[in-house]
Amino acid sequence: MDSSHYPTLYQVNTRVWLQRLTQQLSRPATLNDIPDSVLDEWVQCGFEWIYFLGVWQTGVAAPQVSRTNPEWVAVYERLLPDLTDEDVCGSCFAVTGYIVHQKLGGKAAMERLRDRLHQRGIKLMLDFVPNHTAPDHPWATDHPEFYVTGTEEQLAREPQNYCRLGDRILAYGRDPYFAGWCDTLQLNYGNPDFQAAQVNELLNISQLCDGVRCDMAMLVLPEIFQRTWGITAAPFWETAIAKVRAQHPGFVFMAEVYWDMEWTLQQLGFNYTYDKRLYDRLLEQHARPVRQHFWADLDYQTKSARFLENHDEPRAAGSFPPDVHRAAALLTFLCPGLRFFHQGQLEGFKQHISIHLQRGPAEPVDAAIQAFYQQLLACLRLDVVRNGFWQLADCYPAWDDNWSSDDFIAFSWRSKTGNRLLVVVNYAPHDSQCYLKIPGAGDLAGHEYQLKDLMGAVAYDRPGDLFLTNGVYFDLPPWGYHVFEFTQLNHN
Repeated sequence: MDSSHYPTLYQVNTRVWLQRLTQQLSRPATLNDIPDSVLDEWVQCGFEWIYFLGVWQTGVAAPQVSRTNPEWVAVYERLLPDLTDEDVCGSCFAVTGYIVHQKLGGKAAMERLRDRLHQRGIKLMLDFVPNHTAPDHPWATDHPEFYVTGTEEQLAREPQNYCRLGDRILAYGRDPYFAGWCDTLQLNYGNPDFQAAQVNELLNISQLCDGVRCDMAMLVLPEIFQRTWGITAAPFWETAIAKVRAQHPGFVFMAEVYWDMEWTLQQLGFNYTYDKRLYDRLLEQHARPVRQHFWADLDYQTKSARFLENHDEPRAAGSFPPDVHRAAALLTFLCPGLRFFHQGQLEGFKQHISIHLQRGPAEPVDAAIQAFYQQLLACLRLDVVRNGFWQLADCYPAWDDNWSSDDFIAFSWRSKTGNRLLVVVNYAPHDSQCYLKIPGAGDLAGHEYQLKDLMGAVAYDRPGDLFLTNGVYFDLPPWGYHVFEFTQLNHN
């Protein structure tokens, strides 16, 4: 199963989805109950990766915290007015072991699902949570030295960051900018025996899937760990990635990462790193910072995971007005990198579901958003945007003192066989005009082309020379866009 250069990934909220299947089947649903027809739909959509969120075994301690934390409960109740204790299953990142949860069908069910995906040419991604475990992980009893400890003074001064467990004071898992996650315990990367055990956990996971999404991956970098805990730690990722790839050369690592640490993790061997900065800039709805983001080195962009929503972020349909949503989606998913979609995004769902819940609200499908994504996914199935050469295009003022050209973001794709695609977006709340040129497009000279909009109904005939000399004139409405496929009309 060879992935394209720029693959697509679809994230499934496993526990919420199986709970919905449970209601439909009137019996507990497991991974075995996922219909073949759904897997076939994923193939039709062009997804090359399916990321099943939250499949690992959890205990009883973390769900109890999830059910009693007043701040968290208030979030659940706003989402589910008819909330019950059963709905609160606890965070899927408070893991007691990298064993497929018994309620999901266990390891055998996951292996069957993986094989069903592989038969269709789809790869499987699962979670790895490097920074912390659930409070009732076996290590908390058998290997307390694997955790960061605290003092009575620290517990008294920072009860949000430490807890008493038996006769020990242990730290909650956290990042340095927020209070601890009170349903977890912090692992100690200063302990070499723990690091060896953690590598073994990764090796076990790699037997079951084709890649992992590593939760808050930057927290275990030595410099971050030192800053957070005052503990010197040896590097982890270089060793872990090398050992996994020694057994599974094609194994893929994707990092959830922030704080401008993306390039650092890419250099340590991560195939993909979250591109939260692109998301944030699109959310601000200003074109120039978005265009400048695309100035980054192509190697960096190729390893960026582009998304408009995921289990941590609000729903795109709830955060972006519909016209902005469509423009932002084209820029997110038609640029280089891993294209990361989230279950419910394609239907235009607006309610974000907490990772502590196994049930979400019933929501209507937004037919307009659904139709848009069907068109976009059809574009993403084209080889030119899966394996082609990407280049940012140049947009120039349409006339003196017309500053609206600054609101255009445009890029071209070219395949090895000469197929071309041109993406043009007016990322602004007003009409904008520009002349557009494509750098390095000398092969267009001397030919006439039909430009057919794959996301609309228009088509234009234009001489290729225009893209090299004066530029092609564009006048687009607020948040307007085109995705033009080039068809040569003559063969001079």
